[in-house]
Amino acid sequence: MLLKRLLYLLPLFHLILLTHSSPSMQPLCHDDESLALLQFKESFIINKSASSENPFANHRVESWKLEGENRDCCSWDGVDCDEDTGHVIGLDLSSSCLYGLINSNSSLFRLVHLQRLNLADNDFNYSQIPSQVGNLSRLEYLNLSSSMFSGQISFEVSKLSQLSSLYLCCNYDLSSWNINLLQLKKLSLTSLVGNLTRLENLDLGGVTIISTVPNIFANLSTLRSLYLHDCGMYGEFPIGIFKLRNLRFLDVKYNKNLTGYLPDFQYWRSPLEEMDLEATNFFGELPASMGNLGSLIAFSMQGCNFSGSIPYSIGDLTNLIYLELSHNSLAGNIPSSIGNLIQLAFLGLYDNQLSGPIPFGLANLTQLTVLSLGSNRLTGPIPFGLMNLTQLHILNLEANEIQGQLPISIFNLKNLILLDISNNSLCGTVLICNMTSLHILDVSDNYFSSSLPQCLHNNFQGSKLRMIKTSFRVETYYWFENYDYSMKITNKGVDIVYHKVQEFFRAIDMSSNKFVGEISESVGDLKGLNMLNLSNNILIGQIPLSLGNLIDLESLDLSQNRFSGEIPPQLAQLSFLEWFNVSHNNLTGSIPQGKQFDTFGISSFEGNLGLCGNPL
Repeated sequence: MLLKRLLYLLPLFHLILLTHSSPSMQPLCHDDESLALLQFKESFIINKSASSENPFANHRVESWKLEGENRDCCSWDGVDCDEDTGHVIGLDLSSSCLYGLINSNSSLFRLVHLQRLNLADNDFNYSQIPSQVGNLSRLEYLNLSSSMFSGQISFEVSKLSQLSSLYLCCNYDLSSWNINLLQLKKLSLTSLVGNLTRLENLDLGGVTIISTVPNIFANLSTLRSLYLHDCGMYGEFPIGIFKLRNLRFLDVKYNKNLTGYLPDFQYWRSPLEEMDLEATNFFGELPASMGNLGSLIAFSMQGCNFSGSIPYSIGDLTNLIYLELSHNSLAGNIPSSIGNLIQLAFLGLYDNQLSGPIPFGLANLTQLTVLSLGSNRLTGPIPFGLMNLTQLHILNLEANEIQGQLPISIFNLKNLILLDISNNSLCGTVLICNMTSLHILDVSDNYFSSSLPQCLHNNFQGSKLRMIKTSFRVETYYWFENYDYSMKITNKGVDIVYHKVQEFFRAIDMSSNKFVGEISESVGDLKGLNMLNLSNNILIGQIPLSLGNLIDLESLDLSQNRFSGEIPPQLAQLSFLEWFNVSHNNLTGSIPQGKQFDTFGISSFEGNLGLCGNPL
C-alpha cells in the first residue's frame, strides 16, 4: 500500500523538480507579450542622442529577436518575468536611446502584468502620457523621467493605487531654455497623490504645478523621498513634512515663492539624508538643534533668506559631505566645530555677513574639493593649515578683510582649478609654481609688492576645463554635483559677474597691487590664456614680444603701469583680441595697424604722450 502511494506521488515530485530545481524549465514568455514587446521596439528608432543623461547608454532593444536562444523574451535585456507564470512583470528600458512617439495604441499597454516600468532618459518626442497607462493597474514602480514627455499628466496616473515609486522628473525642452514640458494643472497635486496611499518615492521635479504644497504629504508616513524642485510651488511649506519618520530625501529648490522655516529638531532625530532648499524663500535662523540631523549627508540652502549665526551643533553633522549655505544673511563667526566634519567635500559659505577669523579647524577637512568663503567680513591671516587641503579644486576667499601674507606652501595645492583671493589686504609675495591645473587666478586688489612670479608660466598647463565636477561616496550613498562657480572679474574693462566657469575660460587677474619689475618673456608660454589683467601696478620695461604667442587671448589690460618702448607689432596677430588697454604708460612709437587697435572701439591708448598715429 505504501509502495503504491509512493508510485502515485512520483509524477508530482517530478513536476516539482522540473519547475523549481531546473532553471531551464521555467515557463517561457507568453507569445502575446513577446509580440507586444517586439511591436514596441519597432515603433522607435535607435538614436544615441536620445539618451543624453547617460554616457554609457545601452541600445538594449537591438538584441530582442525571436531567433535561437533569444526566442524567450524573458531572457531579453531589460525584461523581467515572473518565475511561476512567465508573464512580463518588469521592463527597464532606461537610457536605451529610444526615439519616437508613444501613443494610446502602443503595444506597451498590453503588458497588463507589469509591476515595474522604467523608460527614463529616452526621447519620446513630446508625447503625452497616454490615458492607457491606467491599464497597467499592477504597477508599483513607474519612471518616465528625462524622456521628453509633455502636456498634462493623465488623471489615470492617480488611479495606479499600487504605486510606491513615481518619477516624472526633468522632462525639459532643452532646445528652449529648459522649459518644463509636463504640467499638473487640470489635476491637482492633492488629487494625484490622494489615492497613492503606498507612496514611498515621488519625484515631480520640473513639472509645472503652481500650487501650495498640500498638507496631505505630512500624512504619508511611508514617504521616503519627495522631489518638488522647479515646480512653481508657493505659500508656506508644511512643517509636518520635516517630521515624517521615514523621509530621507527632500528637494524643493528653485521655487522662489515657497516660504517656510526649519523646525526645532530637539525632540526627535530626523532620518533626513539630503535636504535641498536652494533658491526658495525659506527664512529664519538655523535651529540650535541642527545637530540632531545626524543622518544628513547633503544640505543646501543657497540663495534663501536665512539669518542669525551658524549653530555650534553643526559640528555634529559628521556624515555630511556637502554643505552649501551661500547667499544668505548669516552673521557671526564660523564655529570652530565645523572642523569636526572630516568627511566634508564641499563647503560653501559665500556671500554672507560672517566675521572673525577663518577657523584653524578647517585644516582637518582633508577631503574638501570646494572651499568657498568669499564675500564675507572675515579677518586675520590665511591659516597655514589650509595648505594641507591637497584635494581642493576651488579656493575662494575673495572680498573679505584678510590680512598677512600668502603662505609659501600654497604650491601644495596642485589640484586647484580656481584660486581667488582678490579684494583683501594681503601683502608680500605671490609664489605659485607648478599649479598645472589652474584655470582662474585672481589676486587683484591687494597689497602684493613683489615682482611677478617668475614661475607663472609653469601653471595653466592642464587640459581644457569642461565642468567642475565633484562626486563622493559614503557607504551606499553617492552624490554627484556639477559645480557652477560664480565669480566677479574685471574683463574687457567691465566688472563682469560670471555665474558659471565657462568651458574653456582661462584668466589671470593681478591688477591693482604694487607688483614691480618687468614681465618675463616666458609669459608667452601661457598657452590657452583668454584674459590677462596686470593693470594698476608699478611694472616697467617693454611689453614682451612673446605676448603675440597667446593666440586665444581675448582681453589684455596693461594700463596704469610704467611700460616704455613700443607696442609689439606681433600683437596684431591676436585675432580673438576684443579688449586692449595700455593707457597711462610711457609708450612711444606708432600704434600697430589692425582691427584690434581701433581707437574708437575696444582699445585705449590715452596717457601715452609718445604714441602717434591711428590704426587703419
